Amino acid sequence: MKYIAGFLEKIINSYEKKVLLGNFFSLSFLQAANYLLPLVTLPYLVRILGPSKYGLIAFAQAFVMFFIIFTDYGFNLSATREVSINRNNIKKISEIFSSVMTVKLMCALLSFIVLIILINFVPRFKTDKLLYLFSFGMVIGNLLFPTWFFQGMERMKHITSLNILAKLIFTISIFIFIKSARHYIYVPLLNSLGFLTAGVLALISAYKNFKIKFTLPDFKSLKHQIKDGWHIFISNFSISLYTAANPFILGLFASNAVVGYYSAAEKIIRMLTHLFEPLLRALYPYISRVAALSKKQAVGNLKKILFLTFVSSFVIYLTTIIFSRHIVSLLLGPAFGNSLIIIRIMSPLLIIIPLAGVMANLGLLPFKLDSYFSKIYIFGAVMNLTLLFFFLYLLRFGAKGVAIANLITEFTLTAMFYLVLKKKGILS
Repeated sequence: MKYIAGFLEKIINSYEKKVLLGNFFSLSFLQAANYLLPLVTLPYLVRILGPSKYGLIAFAQAFVMFFIIFTDYGFNLSATREVSINRNNIKKISEIFSSVMTVKLMCALLSFIVLIILINFVPRFKTDKLLYLFSFGMVIGNLLFPTWFFQGMERMKHITSLNILAKLIFTISIFIFIKSARHYIYVPLLNSLGFLTAGVLALISAYKNFKIKFTLPDFKSLKHQIKDGWHIFISNFSISLYTAANPFILGLFASNAVVGYYSAAEKIIRMLTHLFEPLLRALYPYISRVAALSKKQAVGNLKKILFLTFVSSFVIYLTTIIFSRHIVSLLLGPAFGNSLIIIRIMSPLLIIIPLAGVMANLGLLPFKLDSYFSKIYIFGAVMNLTLLFFFLYLLRFGAKGVAIANLITEFTLTAMFYLVLKKKGILS
């Protein structure tokens, strides 16, 4: 952490140093709440619930993740960029905030209608109605939590403590209320309550600290937000087809227990790759502004960030490979021994995903290469679905096949990001 802080100090000027470092550390704590606190409950949950019930919960969460992505649209990046550019114009900020929240509410309403239809008419969902309804609370909580706004304003400290408090309440509740496998239905309920608490508190903070005024947006404003976030939405949805969708698709071909083995392993890998997300989120508004003023300076910063990311991720990869058996034993227990091979297959993602994140979010987007961003991820979605058909339906590889498909897809996309940046003269 000290090395990263020193690195940030070198790439930014003194005027912005304090803000960027503050955002980085705030985002680091926020990320810890989102990913490390659930890691505290993981060893307990997998042992209490077992592979089958844990797999069922993972299947439901993967399903609901589609609604979260749809409701987020592309605002996690497009709205952040627009807020960052207009952050000194409170009237414009209020307009952006009102338009984005209105579109998100419309998307959430449509999502809920789809959910109601599915849980009442599709047998696979009908048998566990409450599980999916309780899980849908995550969609509402995520809608209310305007991370995109605070990130664009570069004032992440306003919501960090609120988020951590809500996650702590959820974590403690798991140990209090989940005592046996029959309590599995309460896990998504408690998770949703954590999301909802964080969302409400964050929304109050936005209105209180930034004097945001919500006004009913006109059609032109709504159309602008939808159009501006379109490429990123398509990208996010495509990404979901080879990340969040994998446990869901696996669940259509395999038992809940197999989904449990895969989901537990994937959760560990994803948590480790998300260690780099605070750095990317803190730097995104800054790199976007620098790229608009000086391409040379932005390119220089991008190369330094890539080097730091590679070195750090390689260390994490080696550590995970060496201690993979101990990680499974400590975090998952003997019932999840089948997760070990999944972790080993997916471990190269600990290098690949952080590098892809830097090249895509700090390379393509700040330089207005949004169309490449979406096209590459669409290609990745099609590629992953094709590979899943091959490994799951034809070869019957099960969880190992999903892990291999994910690895091939992520590697291919990372190579494509690099080739585009090289072609555009951003990376040599």
